[in-house]
Amino acid sequence: MAWRIASKKGSQALNLWKEQALSSLKNVASGPHSEYAVNMASSSFRLLPAVLSGKSEVHKVDVYKSLPRQCFARYFHATIGLLARTDGEFGTRTSKKDKYVKRDNRTQPPVEAPYVPPKVSRSSKSLPDRTIEIFEGMTILELSKRAGKPISTLQDVLINVGEKVGSEFDPLGIDIAELVAMEVGANVKRLHSNEGTEVMPRPPVVTVMGHVDHGKTSLLDALRQTSLAAKEAGGITQHLGAFVVNMPSGASITFLDTPGHAAFSAMRARGAAVTDIVVLVVAADDGVMPQTIEAMSHAKAADVPIVVAINKCDKPGANPERVKLQLASEGLMLEEMGGDVQVVQVSATQRAGLDDLEEALLLQSELMELKARVDGPAQAYVVEARLDKGRGALATAIVKAGTLLCGQHVVVGAEWGRIRAIRDTLGKSTDKARPAMPVEIEGLKGLPMAGDDVVVVESEERARMLSAGRKKKMEKDRIIRIGEERIETVDPSEDMPKTVEMPIIVKGDVQGTVQAVTDALKTLNSPQVFVNVVHVGVGPISQSDVDLAQACGACIVGFNARPVNSVSLAASRASVQIKLHRVIYHLLEDIGKSIVDKAPGTSETLVAGEAQVLNIFELKGRSKSKGEDVKIAGCRVTDGKVTRSASMRLLRSGEVVFEGCCESLKQEEHDVEMVGKGKECGLVIRDWHDFQIGDVIQCLEQVTRKPKFISSDNGAVRIEC
Repeated sequence: MAWRIASKKGSQALNLWKEQALSSLKNVASGPHSEYAVNMASSSFRLLPAVLSGKSEVHKVDVYKSLPRQCFARYFHATIGLLARTDGEFGTRTSKKDKYVKRDNRTQPPVEAPYVPPKVSRSSKSLPDRTIEIFEGMTILELSKRAGKPISTLQDVLINVGEKVGSEFDPLGIDIAELVAMEVGANVKRLHSNEGTEVMPRPPVVTVMGHVDHGKTSLLDALRQTSLAAKEAGGITQHLGAFVVNMPSGASITFLDTPGHAAFSAMRARGAAVTDIVVLVVAADDGVMPQTIEAMSHAKAADVPIVVAINKCDKPGANPERVKLQLASEGLMLEEMGGDVQVVQVSATQRAGLDDLEEALLLQSELMELKARVDGPAQAYVVEARLDKGRGALATAIVKAGTLLCGQHVVVGAEWGRIRAIRDTLGKSTDKARPAMPVEIEGLKGLPMAGDDVVVVESEERARMLSAGRKKKMEKDRIIRIGEERIETVDPSEDMPKTVEMPIIVKGDVQGTVQAVTDALKTLNSPQVFVNVVHVGVGPISQSDVDLAQACGACIVGFNARPVNSVSLAASRASVQIKLHRVIYHLLEDIGKSIVDKAPGTSETLVAGEAQVLNIFELKGRSKSKGEDVKIAGCRVTDGKVTRSASMRLLRSGEVVFEGCCESLKQEEHDVEMVGKGKECGLVIRDWHDFQIGDVIQCLEQVTRKPKFISSDNGAVRIEC
């Protein structure tokens, strides 16, 4: 390019080119081809002026000929500086660059700063929230599309579970599809087809819901002519009961009775999930309450029709019309107002209006055309589970479809077993259970959770495999959930209250009640006390519970569960506290008081009194042993009291001027510890001598404020700090 620039730009470009060439030749001595560069430069400088001026007959090409052929072949468009910097043989490879070393220009030593660990960023939803639908006979390709995983990954999982891997269009069993889906981290929902099966009408499943003490259990007692409410502790339902009532018309209805206390919200949600119709019981003298609104929400979320039963209409203060207006204001469209929700006025104690309630339920079920398949594997739903000393784990379930038979292998949640016996609500043994029939299943290896599905499998090996896969998936989700719920550590400071831990062991009579009590105890967490439920279990309090409580310093809470005499003695010797309760109100109140007593409290600064400066006195000429000159503020206490051991705050024109401790407090030349309201005193504040008449001195004291246990009218409890 240098030759073309020189020919176009003339002498000015020539001078510029000479300067660039001379600066490039400074590195000639260091290059291996310095001879070629020198010859080329000397030839160029000698021939180029004559060619450009036209006085020489030498052609421009002669300039190129003067260059060595080896250099001319590779560097036709190169500059002299680039030629001088080349090393090694000529070719297409570029030269290697020296390693770049960063210069350290710092003249000051590094600052020693404390290490601050980085904050771990957590995603809001790290748990897999997708749920895929699986069914019998689905192919690997379809499962791959729904799970969002490649086919090769699913085939590897099939090999691991011992299944034969063929084409991607081969059908899979529903159990194997669930195992594969859980292995890749997806939740599953089983779909069952009624094709080729016998479908017959079935009785409706009715759940009775409402606020606590509105007469739900009393209404059911009136329907089946029993007295179950009198047997419940405190007269309130604390279990989820299922039973069949034969109505006077000859029809049978399966009823579920749910607790109305605020702590049993999960049990009401389970009742709404398995039901066909919800009977919303509202007291005519009390009206719509918080649990009434919550029951409506559960029913709407489950897309279940509602039949309203206004109870206690025989009471003097009953006002059914007010209840209807309240329900309408909450978005419930009643028939009287142009909606589709039936309203029945009943009285459980007087057994009035029960026929109208039966007629409304049967009419609603007839409109829904409830049917279910009778043959084939059963689908059931666990509403309650408990441990029996002689029979082991027992699960109360309602069959949704199919027929449940004795001797079948089932998987219930993460537990499995072979059904040894099936008993109805009266305790009688039966060999099978049909749709909408509540039964008690015996023979499970472990205690399932309330709300689990009952799945019938073909063999014991398949039951073991499916149970192990579900336990693995539950453990993986639990570990992820613990990581999400972990509280980020903060630097300790004086403003942050100290947090103490209160470990608790919960034992109950049935699984659903234990779960409800555990959830209610976790709501009592506060910034000062962390309620840590270290263990939950179903059954009586055992020696292992006492040993665990002694090891971790926990107290044992028994809800409808009592220890034997030997366990009580061992607990008293080990100084382990056991709290026994039968009513959820008393349990939460007892634990709430224990939390308040254990809380360290927060330290607050309060103004105990105020004094106004009336005059200033100065002591001069004191000896060295007594110290320097002292200024004394002559004050009158205008509010509260002034204490010598407290801190003092000096206010001037409403602004804080100084804070310090009191060095001396005298009244009529006598040292005193406290001066009350309306009295005069002399006061000296350490390290402060600039008093002015009219200043206000506040006496400050530190107070430890404990949290408060608050219980609302609807049964909800909380700790307020």
